[in-house]
Amino acid sequence: METDGTGPGGAVRRPPGNRAVVLGVLAVTAVVLLAQGASGTSARLVLLLVFLPALLAGLGTVAQTVAVSVWVAAVVVVSVVLWPPSAVEARVGTLVGVVGAEAGVVGLCARRVRQERQLSRMRQSAVALQRQLLRPLPVVTAEVRLDGLYRPVEEDALVGGDLYDIAQTPHGTRVLVGDVQGKGLPAIGTGFAVLSAFREAAFREAELTAVADALEAAVERHNAYAVQSGEQERFVTATVLGLRGGEDVRAVNCGHLAPYLLHADGRVEPVALSAGVPLGLASLAELTGGPWPRAVRRFALPADGVLVLLTDGITEAQDASGAFYPVERGLAELAAASADARAGSRAGSRAEFLPEFLPEALDRGARRWSGGRSRDDVTVLALRRAS
Repeated sequence: METDGTGPGGAVRRPPGNRAVVLGVLAVTAVVLLAQGASGTSARLVLLLVFLPALLAGLGTVAQTVAVSVWVAAVVVVSVVLWPPSAVEARVGTLVGVVGAEAGVVGLCARRVRQERQLSRMRQSAVALQRQLLRPLPVVTAEVRLDGLYRPVEEDALVGGDLYDIAQTPHGTRVLVGDVQGKGLPAIGTGFAVLSAFREAAFREAELTAVADALEAAVERHNAYAVQSGEQERFVTATVLGLRGGEDVRAVNCGHLAPYLLHADGRVEPVALSAGVPLGLASLAELTGGPWPRAVRRFALPADGVLVLLTDGITEAQDASGAFYPVERGLAELAAASADARAGSRAGSRAEFLPEFLPEALDRGARRWSGGRSRDDVTVLALRRAS
C-alpha cells in the first residue's frame, strides 16, 4: 500500500488501499451510469462522479487521485457520446469543466500531501530535540534506580512538554518530573529552561526548597523573555525529590500529580503531597494568599517498594464515554500480578520484574482504555532503592 502523507501528530497516515479505491470507484460509477441511463438524455447525473476525486484528495495519495480523475474524465467522455447534449457547445463545456475541476482537485491533493510532509518533518525535529534534552533511562545512582517511559503524543499536531531528570549530587540523588503548560516548540523551550536550572541547582543547593526556588526563577526569566518576544507566558507543574542513603524521601510538589507507592505485597498507596504552586505562578500565589511558601514533605520508600511518578498523559486517558483511566486500579492490578509472579517463582529469580516493566505495562493499560487515542505526552517513572 502506498503511503503519501502523514496524519495528525506526524504519525504516518495510511491512505485507503488501492483495491478498496478501485472497487469503490467502480461501484459508484456503475450506480451513476445506471441511473443516468434510466433517466434519459435530459439528466447529467454522470457529473456527480466529479466528487469522487475531490473526496479522495483529502484521504488518498496523489497517484490515486490522478488515477480516479482520469477515470472520471473518461467516463464523462463516454457519457457525452452515449447521451450527447443537444448543442456541441454544451459537450465541449462539459468536458472542459470536468478536466479543469479534476486538475484543481489533483493540485489540492498534492498541496495537502506536501503540507503534511512538512508538518511531519517539523514534528520529528521537535521530538528529536525533546529526546536529546531528556536523559535516557534506566539510570542508576548510589541511592536509587530509575526506570521509565517517555512517549510523545501521537494525535496532536505538536509535541507536549513533559520533562524529567535525575542527578547524583553531593546532597544525594535528586529527581525531577514535570509538565509544561501547552505544546510545541515554545513548551520545549520552557522545559529546557527548567531542566537547565535543575541540573545546576541540584548540585549547588543543599535544601530541596532552594532547588524548587531556582526552578521558579528560571521559569520567571523565561516568561519575561517570552513576553518580550510576543509569546505566551507558561507555567510548569513539577515534583522535586531528594534521596540520601536510607533516609526518607523528601519531596517538594509544585502543583504536579501526586506519586503512588507500590508495596511488595501488591498494595498501592497514593502519596499525600501538598498541592503546591506551579512553577511560574509564585508571585501570583503571594498576592492571592495561595499555598506559599513551598514545603518539604517526607515519606518512606521501603527497600522493596516502588515509587511511581506520572504526567497527565496517563491520568487523562479517556474511554469512549469520557471516563478517565483509573490509574490506582491499574497500578494495583500490575502490582498484584507481580507479587503473585514473585511468590510463585523459584529462588534466585529476578525480583525487579515489576519496576522494569511497569512503565510500559501501565502505558499499555491506559492506551487500551482510551482505544489507542493519545491527547498528551506520556511519562511514567518507576523509582526504587538501589540494591
